[in-house]
Amino acid sequence: MTRTEPSLAGALLDRRYRVEDLIARGGMSSVYRGVDTRLDRPVAVKVMDSRFAGDRSFVDRFEREARAAARLHHPHVVAVHDQGFDTSTGPENPRAFLVMELVDGGTLRDLLDERGRLDVPLALTIAEQVSSALAAAHAAGLVHRDIKPENVLIGPAGDTGGVAKVADFGLVRAVASTGTTSASVILGTVAYLSPEQVTTGAATAQSDVYSTGILLYEMLTGQVPYSGDTALSVAYRHVNDDVPAPSAAVPELPSALDDLVLRATRRDAEARPADAEALLAELGRVRSELGVSTVPIPVVTSPGHSHASRNAPTETVSELTVPAIPAVTENPVAGPRGTQALPRGAVENSQRLDAERDGPADAPTRRRPPLAVLALVVLVLLGGIGAGVWWFSAGRYVDVPSLAGMSRQEAEAALRQAELTPVFTEERHNTTPAGAVIRSDPDDGSRALQGDEVTVVLSLGKPVVPDVHAGASVEEAERAIRDMQLEPRLDEEADAYDAEVPEGAVVTLAPKPGTQANVGDTVTIVRSKGPPPTPVPDVNGMSRDEAFQALRNAGFEPYEAGEEFSAGVRPGHVVRTDPGNGSTPEQGSRVGVFVSNAVEVPSVVGRRTEKAVEILRDAGFKVEAEESRGPISLVIEQSPDGGEFVEPGSTVSLSVIP
Repeated sequence: MTRTEPSLAGALLDRRYRVEDLIARGGMSSVYRGVDTRLDRPVAVKVMDSRFAGDRSFVDRFEREARAAARLHHPHVVAVHDQGFDTSTGPENPRAFLVMELVDGGTLRDLLDERGRLDVPLALTIAEQVSSALAAAHAAGLVHRDIKPENVLIGPAGDTGGVAKVADFGLVRAVASTGTTSASVILGTVAYLSPEQVTTGAATAQSDVYSTGILLYEMLTGQVPYSGDTALSVAYRHVNDDVPAPSAAVPELPSALDDLVLRATRRDAEARPADAEALLAELGRVRSELGVSTVPIPVVTSPGHSHASRNAPTETVSELTVPAIPAVTENPVAGPRGTQALPRGAVENSQRLDAERDGPADAPTRRRPPLAVLALVVLVLLGGIGAGVWWFSAGRYVDVPSLAGMSRQEAEAALRQAELTPVFTEERHNTTPAGAVIRSDPDDGSRALQGDEVTVVLSLGKPVVPDVHAGASVEEAERAIRDMQLEPRLDEEADAYDAEVPEGAVVTLAPKPGTQANVGDTVTIVRSKGPPPTPVPDVNGMSRDEAFQALRNAGFEPYEAGEEFSAGVRPGHVVRTDPGNGSTPEQGSRVGVFVSNAVEVPSVVGRRTEKAVEILRDAGFKVEAEESRGPISLVIEQSPDGGEFVEPGSTVSLSVIP
């Protein structure tokens, strides 16, 4: 958003983010206090200048860098919540916006403006928090590219003072991708720019280390190491001069700080700490060597803002040219705070012209060159300017080639031929053969800066169910399954008893390990329910005492549950148990024992009928006897037979003679 564009205060972006008062405005964006109406939380909304949204390269880069920054979750990084495009002014003129954590307070620039140089404990505390944020970014493959006091926010952190948070990850890279005008190209802030960013445009983790070293120098001395009438002259110093020791400006500073700043700002990137994590370790070593403790960071309020949430400093966007050619942008500055676009040819021409102009100290006075020579010099300079404009508007851009289906070697060769840098990752894929390229990011046909990294995703082939050993934890199994791009699942009904695997640990997987699957398929983790429970033993037919002993031996508590009749089971012997034999109640459970109440039928064959009936009735049986046809009758047959076990009260039938 430029200074002439209307404020968005009062607008509702993406039907979710209500825009409130303006916090900061710069050459490439404006920042508003806002409210996420869905979550009812305060946010900062950074709205980019509408001229960027019309450039496809910017849109692609903006979305990728916003997604990458949103993955950073760190206490010293300003969190990115969301990104989108506002079309309230019409779909033909959208504005890109970021929704970020709202940090109430000021910036490190405000603290430096208020205090001048900082004392050693405070400078080291801030440098460590900035380095900690950058270390997290470098570990995630992100390079900030524009570390400066304006991009270090200081917000309140309870009773312990303030906390430093680094803002604007990826925005420089996104805006530098545009090809609209040379004025829209931003590569960094000249006072903090590493030599390689000036000479080649490349930015690595060691470039962020250099900028942090300059930041530490400024905190310790109250000034940046290089200044000049033009930004070009400052960039020239970064390329050609070693950063002076801070003690040259502040003599009382210890030599350990000199050594640290000089190591971090070596002109040779390879001589610096490898990344922010290495720099953080060196800061800790120096702190220990000096015996300095961490101190609270004072929270300052940005001038002109009663609630100064400086989620974006006021940016100044300008393009630098060789001397005597005026800048053509809206807010040209050559000082240390503006984000700059440097035509590298201009720096190189300046170096050569300086060398030719200065010459040896004892050289004789030269005659003024003839007019033709001056004209030639002007033509050369204009040619260099034209080449620089072409370079920044179109010449740096290449098309990402189509890589799908290629081998790793073929993809690497194609990208290097296109002057792009391949970065390979791997993932499973259902249809692409192992070793072949699935896709690239940015994808084929996209515009990219020469030297940009292109992530190439290689196929590992179809996933297979991993071989998880019996006894592994559920967390190990879930991790192994997800590593195969499959989805773990728990199902209590699938769990099984296992005498060897402890309860809760993994018994196996279903489908079984080694089975080929499709990406996203579900794999059930079969957990152990512990050793299988002891079944109730079969005590049917045993005597009551024998059954009780057998149940106790199996770990159960037997009790008399009653009497029942069962054919063939002798009186006093076990008919059944409850729970029944083979069931698996918990150890120590009570088991009811039912014994037989059968009675034995007396044998009355051969006895006189009257006596036989008496015996049977006395034993509790009912009697059915044939009618006797004489004064004396005898039993010749009975049913049931004598000696059989029958239910109490059963009927016994008798056959008699005569």
